[in-house]
Amino acid sequence: MPGSVRPENGAAAGGFRCTFRSGGISVRGNPHGRRLVLLLGAAMIPIPVVVCVLGGWSVIYLADTLLRSSSSLKASYEDWLMSYGLSISPFHMRWQTALFNRLFYSWGRWKPRFLYLWFSIGMVFGIVAMFGSVVLLGKTLIQTLTLMITEAPAVQNDRMLQVVVPGVNLPISQLTYFFTAILISGVIHEVGHGVAAIREQVRFNGFGIFIFIVYPGAFVDLFTTHLQLISPVQQLRIFCAGVWHNFVLGVASLIVLFLLPAILFPFYYTGVGALVTEVTEDSPANGPRGLFVGDLVTHLQDCSVRGVEDWNSCLGEISQKTQIGYCINAATLQQLSFPARVYRRLDGTVECCSNSSLTDVCFSYSNNLDSHLYTCLPARKAIEASQVCRTNMDCQKDFVPSLCVTPSLENQTRLIRVKHPPHVDMLFVGHPMHLQYTVSLSSFVPRHNFLSIDLPVVIETMCKYLISLSGALAVINAVPCFALDGQWILNSFLEATLASLIVEKQNRELVGFLILLAGSALLAANVALGLWMVTAR
Repeated sequence: MPGSVRPENGAAAGGFRCTFRSGGISVRGNPHGRRLVLLLGAAMIPIPVVVCVLGGWSVIYLADTLLRSSSSLKASYEDWLMSYGLSISPFHMRWQTALFNRLFYSWGRWKPRFLYLWFSIGMVFGIVAMFGSVVLLGKTLIQTLTLMITEAPAVQNDRMLQVVVPGVNLPISQLTYFFTAILISGVIHEVGHGVAAIREQVRFNGFGIFIFIVYPGAFVDLFTTHLQLISPVQQLRIFCAGVWHNFVLGVASLIVLFLLPAILFPFYYTGVGALVTEVTEDSPANGPRGLFVGDLVTHLQDCSVRGVEDWNSCLGEISQKTQIGYCINAATLQQLSFPARVYRRLDGTVECCSNSSLTDVCFSYSNNLDSHLYTCLPARKAIEASQVCRTNMDCQKDFVPSLCVTPSLENQTRLIRVKHPPHVDMLFVGHPMHLQYTVSLSSFVPRHNFLSIDLPVVIETMCKYLISLSGALAVINAVPCFALDGQWILNSFLEATLASLIVEKQNRELVGFLILLAGSALLAANVALGLWMVTAR
């Protein structure tokens, strides 16, 4: 579990070693907001993935058991594990090494005054984060309970923390980003603990990486006897260093994300449209007159698209507003229209075209005599070069009699004209979110043909995951909960602040225990209800 600290049998002077571990968190701030929740909330973990994970761990554990039970191989196998710092248990594999000790000691002894100031700031941040995490978890719990009672989707979108289950509400295609960000966040977290410990004269035994089921993480091994001999304030600098470094990593990733257009300016330009990087096979935009990789989308209806944010906001605006109309010359309307039977659909909307037609769309319009007229028109010929409108008044230009015709479609369905010059406009009929979820785009357009269109997307996505997961690791580890950094931050904080008020150490420990019990219950409730919201619903 993230940020756990546990004593192990020591290697010297009957002491203990203290192991900080991070990684494998399952609660995070959502980097993709509404899209991630709505698109993948109903997905299930693929059976082959489950079989591979369970089968792989079964083989590893079975091989480990057989080798340990073999009288001829046991000694050499255990010596091999010890020489490489490996340990294996069910669904858990760990590697520890002293190879990086010299590097850690060089970091911990670099500019002592700067490191003192750096970790002192981190100590203040860690204490504030401990109290702030309780407030945040309390707010998230209230929002979750409200969502369970009211089933209001807006509340779900406002939640800052959300349980993530790979394959359920996290795309399988994003797992590489997800696990890489977890590992990087965990390593930076543990580097903070290790460097701070060396700065405070605590012996550093080693650094390691582990895998729990499929979640990667990292840990540092500190000599607990030294840790217990230093003052509570010094302990706080060490215990708070992990969450402090996660916060710094998140801020650094945010700065890189914000400055990415400037960083990539010599190679990519922005602000000219949204570049299509992928169109799924089942996408409504996939086809001879659809979108292709490398197309540059500049407009959705009359909404200008200068990048991915504009694309998403335009689609959101189109889905929320009523269907927009198109100006068509009265003579052209009479020429293109043909008689058709008018009937109402089950949702009350009107249809006037044959259900078998793939090119014709039913349009409604009004004239001076009748305000509810319907006609079936070939969509492309009718609206391809037309300006958009809401009423007939919007079409009164150049003294040419024109009418505003509006597609008569089912509720939530929209006809959207997508401009991607120099190609012919794509006409999309369907729910706008289907277009959003099945087409991937980038705001970065390569200046040269040999440049990859995927590189900016990879950097951008990685930064978003680092912001989200590193921030979540900071928040969750700061919670005053058993086995997390928050437990040790709280204990040291109480020792530093209540020693003069509560003289008996046993009473201070009781206060800490009760707070830890409440914090653990709060975190457990958030995780349990969050998992239920993601999976059971």
